[in-house]
Amino acid sequence: MNLLKFSAARLKLLLQLFGSFARIGPVSFGGGFAMLPILEREIVLRRRWLDEDEFGEVISVSGVAPGGVGVNAAAFIGYKLGSVPGMLAAVLGIMLPTFVLVLILAIGFSAFRQYPKVIAAMEGIQMAVLALIAYAGLKLLRSSVFDGASLTVFAGSIAALLLTGIHPLLVMVLGVTAGCVLVLAKGHFGFAVRFEPKKRRRERSADPAVPRYPELECYFGEGI
Repeated sequence: MNLLKFSAARLKLLLQLFGSFARIGPVSFGGGFAMLPILEREIVLRRRWLDEDEFGEVISVSGVAPGGVGVNAAAFIGYKLGSVPGMLAAVLGIMLPTFVLVLILAIGFSAFRQYPKVIAAMEGIQMAVLALIAYAGLKLLRSSVFDGASLTVFAGSIAALLLTGIHPLLVMVLGVTAGCVLVLAKGHFGFAVRFEPKKRRRERSADPAVPRYPELECYFGEGI
């Protein structure tokens, strides 16, 4: 009986992962960082599989890892919730419907691309994608830049990207190094070291018993 309950609960989670990411992929025009607002709404606000801090960490790692941000995020979230089967369900969910849709568009777009209304629609989509990327950037900025040290690394990274010809990968490596050095230096000289905004820490400590993964409790136990 317990085995049947375990299998049913696990299957339900896998179907939910596939369904959630299958809905996200086809409606996320621009892909990558443009899909982050939709991804956050589904994963953090609707499903409550992750909180905002965990979601920010997943996006940070997804952005520096090879491959698309959306697919990487799906893989990380799926693995966190359901191990390898969860990762496969999430990645298939975000890729399969999008692949079919893009295939259909690629076949039909060449026949209609010269029409003025189609051109106008594409220009409108570009502006919408720009707005989505800006929104995602502001959300990450709020959760990542919260003291002088993180602001220094952020400003230095922006300056390096805009004013020099340094490769973005090197900028990321230098940012990681600078962050580690600043944290060690602050600890050495006796300054307080923070890794998240004060408001988030108060919210997290105020209600530690709220489960973040309700779908997993039925076969992993409470308190996850």
